[in-house]
Amino acid sequence: MPRYIASIDQGTTSTRCILFDLTSPVAAAQKEHRQILPQAGWVEHDAMEIWQRTQEVIREAMEKGGAKASDIAAVGIANQRETVVVWDRRTGRPYGNAIVWQDTRTKPIIDELARDGGIDRFRAITGLPLATYFSGPKIQWILDNVAGVREAAERGDALAGTIDSWLIWNLTGGPDGGSHVTDVTNASRTMLMNLATLEWHEAMLAAMRIPRAMLPRITASSDARSWGTTRKDGPFAAEIPVCGNLGDQQAALVGQTCFDVGDSKNTYGTGCFMLLNTGTVPVQSSSGLVTTVAYKLGDAAAIYALEGSIAVTGALVQWLRDNLGIIGSSAEIETLASQVPDSGGICLVPAFSGLFAPYWRSDARGIIAGLTRYTNKAHLARAALEATAFQTHDVFAAMEKDSGIVAKSLNVDGGMVVNELLMQFQSDILGTPVVRPRITETTALGGAYAAGLAVGFWKSIDDLRVNWQIDKQWTPRMDASRREALFAQWAKAIERSMGWV
Repeated sequence: MPRYIASIDQGTTSTRCILFDLTSPVAAAQKEHRQILPQAGWVEHDAMEIWQRTQEVIREAMEKGGAKASDIAAVGIANQRETVVVWDRRTGRPYGNAIVWQDTRTKPIIDELARDGGIDRFRAITGLPLATYFSGPKIQWILDNVAGVREAAERGDALAGTIDSWLIWNLTGGPDGGSHVTDVTNASRTMLMNLATLEWHEAMLAAMRIPRAMLPRITASSDARSWGTTRKDGPFAAEIPVCGNLGDQQAALVGQTCFDVGDSKNTYGTGCFMLLNTGTVPVQSSSGLVTTVAYKLGDAAAIYALEGSIAVTGALVQWLRDNLGIIGSSAEIETLASQVPDSGGICLVPAFSGLFAPYWRSDARGIIAGLTRYTNKAHLARAALEATAFQTHDVFAAMEKDSGIVAKSLNVDGGMVVNELLMQFQSDILGTPVVRPRITETTALGGAYAAGLAVGFWKSIDDLRVNWQIDKQWTPRMDASRREALFAQWAKAIERSMGWV
């Protein structure tokens, strides 16, 4: 009798495999991959390295958990969403590095598309503004700039997809019959899918000159019929159904069991991503948010969400560590920031790749405002944490405005939620409770839930709700006047970050 679901969580900086039983994670393995930065604004990953790391963490997690292939009921995927790979279906080799969601090289393409209709030209179809963030323009860039790829695509030899498609294709056979698929959540981030029909939209493909044949088939997020099984010569060494697939932020929404309209979560990782469940009807945003598919479980109707995406939060801590050297490890930032009562009057706007929601300004760049001789590295550390909370507040406020829902609390997850200084400041700035669940690795958990529901490992979403338990809750302590003064300072800093490029 299978005891576990294997969840592969392929993120921006690392890949993990976690084995879950009915209630908890039981074994995990994680490996980082390189961040390739060929020039300013370009961010790439080696897709072959990601596939290699995926195989390694699967084998390591199985070994740590003492698990045999017969112990695994199904495999689920959660993945960094807008990162694009184009590869040769015959050889399985990518035509070049994957272009990462943070990459801004497609700005000229975006500007050209926006020339007739502005950044909201396609919002009614796709739910998305025109921005370098999304996948479709990245595919166009590869077709236009990498020698031989457009010709290969027209011959039917080139396949394109986000990281979920790349991993599922390799897991299920690669050049020898691998399934070329994606789910509705990942497809909704490409700027190529019609939100209403959940199919590739011909006008969008034509606008970006992308051959439909190179794109994967769109499926539900949880479906035992869609993708086939792992190969006996692969990392599981057995045929196991691959039947759960969600973009990482939608996976976290599912992992947080946000199944009711009005439920929301914020994931604190490389960036921050807040999603609000809006039910079976997509809600168009007038406040700088995107409309996206939250999940689709089997034959049930798709559930939609409003989302606010923040490009740089955890990555800002890495920048302090790797570029400035003011901390030796990411965990040290809380200790350093705790040495001062506030940021000493400085604001740090980490617009390294422009500003994402709710501003969508590709011309913005990072700034530190308010520096004096009094400023020290502890103030910088504090300002970095506060920047995460301020950016989250901006998205939270936009979400309430668009949806008409006043959130009673915010569920949080991701690597940064162990930082209690940040979580308290987040509650203070929002003026609402912040709730951390017992299982904080909700991205991997959501991928597991999608796969487990497909094969009956969990019978219903009610079973999943039983698993969700509070670990800790923070409540606001800051008075309203102090909060408003900090907002005003942050707004000034945001304004000064714009128009640099």
